[in-house]
Amino acid sequence: MKIGIVGCGQVGASGAYACVLRGVGTELVLIDRNEALAQAQAEDILHATPFSTPMTVRAGTFEDLDGAGIVVIAAGAAQKTGETRLDLLKRNADIFSDIIPRIFNAAPDAVLLIASNPVDVMTQMVASIAQKSHNIHASRIIGSGTILDTARFRALLASHLGISSHSVHAYVLGEHGDSEVLHWSGALVGTIPLTNFAAQVGAVVTQQIRDQVDEGVRRAAYRIIQGKGATWFGIGAGIARLAQAVIGNENALITCSTPTFNVAEGLGPVSLSYPRIINAHGIVQTLVPEMSDGEKELLSRSAHILAEAAAEIGVDDIVEASVAA
Repeated sequence: MKIGIVGCGQVGASGAYACVLRGVGTELVLIDRNEALAQAQAEDILHATPFSTPMTVRAGTFEDLDGAGIVVIAAGAAQKTGETRLDLLKRNADIFSDIIPRIFNAAPDAVLLIASNPVDVMTQMVASIAQKSHNIHASRIIGSGTILDTARFRALLASHLGISSHSVHAYVLGEHGDSEVLHWSGALVGTIPLTNFAAQVGAVVTQQIRDQVDEGVRRAAYRIIQGKGATWFGIGAGIARLAQAVIGNENALITCSTPTFNVAEGLGPVSLSYPRIINAHGIVQTLVPEMSDGEKELLSRSAHILAEAAAEIGVDDIVEASVAA
């Protein structure tokens, strides 16, 4: 399957590189307004294929997305030191309103994977443009959402417990950002509840440990941005994992973002992350996990923050202008 990647900065390039290493797709087309960057990234990644999976990797234009089954959107302004993801809204909304119609015109049958921040509001905007301009259902618009936050959660819990992160099953729900909700009440190790497992292996999860893990997950991006300017390896791997689930028609359960109804009283659809089943058609089902009352309240708060952010920059007006154009 041909995969297009729009935006060839560190995130887009890392996603392409992870696809090559995992053997996801048969052809990668890299697109960027900086054509020299797209060409350089494509050439560099192509040189990794003899050590991983043979596939075509090339730079291209939006017209070269014709026939693509997946298009990854990693374009947009980068998050600056001290800047929240929601601060990026206005800058990246303007960029998206230009490129989304060009993608749909070239690849109307593609599943779109959104990685640009703030990913939840960007996903909501793309889904609205897709539905209104091309009659494309929101199930084919997948925001990376908390796929990375969930990975961080599992990695930190695994480190504390001294086990493989593949054996930890725990989700981060809601916003990919400051209001995200770590779903502690549903965390499992294998099929054993977290607290039970932790007690048996002598690694009790105290409130202090919970606070440390929460800080480790919630503030990870800020620390990484402070140290090296941006995050890219983790989300690059997450992009490849989502693409793999689509190409393999896996029916995989992954936390990701898409417009969601009935999250909080008084709100319309808002894009945020729940565990969702993903296959060749995109998102085919959303699972609502059992949550404590406190987690439900935090998730409702997260939904309201995202809805207010979308309203503040006028997502509906941007969508209407994009469709009219």
